[in-house]
Amino acid sequence: MNLVDSSGWLAFFADTKNAENFSIPLRDISRLLVPTVVIYEVLKVLLREEGEEALIIAQAHMQQRTVVDLSVDMAVKAATLSLELHIPMADSFILAIARTFSATIWTQDNHFKGLQKVKYFST
Repeated sequence: MNLVDSSGWLAFFADTKNAENFSIPLRDISRLLVPTVVIYEVLKVLLREEGEEALIIAQAHMQQRTVVDLSVDMAVKAATLSLELHIPMADSFILAIARTFSATIWTQDNHFKGLQKVKYFST
């Protein structure tokens, strides 16, 4: 399984230098997890910077994958990881979900750099 974090989705939608790196897991629809917290972060940025049309297009793409809702169990795991690794809330949920499903995280976010099962791409 794979999980592309918000930075990866945004790089893909903006067609940045790392967009092709993220297109690999993003095109493998059947093996891609999308946490609702990632949907929130991506849509918030797109709405602010690109407008409602970009939000609608991105939402359609993201919902074609396996969406993982935040649960109480995931909140407990995320809180533990946040304190243990000193990472922000959204990142701790992403990591908790990835570990629960044995998924690889694809990211540009420094908070994940050096962790197991992470494909990190510098910006």
